[in-house]
Amino acid sequence: MQMTRRDFLRSAAMSAALAAVAGVLFCCSYPNLMPTTGSLPGIKAFTAAVFGGIGSIPGAFLGGLLLGIIEALAKAYISTTLANAIVFAVLIVVLLVKPAGLLGRYVPEKV
Repeated sequence: MQMTRRDFLRSAAMSAALAAVAGVLFCCSYPNLMPTTGSLPGIKAFTAAVFGGIGSIPGAFLGGLLLGIIEALAKAYISTTLANAIVFAVLIVVLLVKPAGLLGRYVPEKV
């Protein structure tokens, strides 16, 4: 099924609107704004997408869910300061074992 230009523009507009709402809600929780205010949530979202498999919506959902659970368990049982490092270490291990992510598919490159 081919995505038309109108479908692409609609999905881009919905993505921008959802990102704007998330930004407003995030900034309501943390009133001190700096240029790097949203960098850590953005990095975590990208990490979840890579963890689940780029291009797979169920994979991104599963990746976000698992990374949230891993981060919560790391904060509860190991260390709050090491939680982000543990999340990224788990990402590295998963990518070493399965480079396409959990639900991603390996697509051979045609040369």
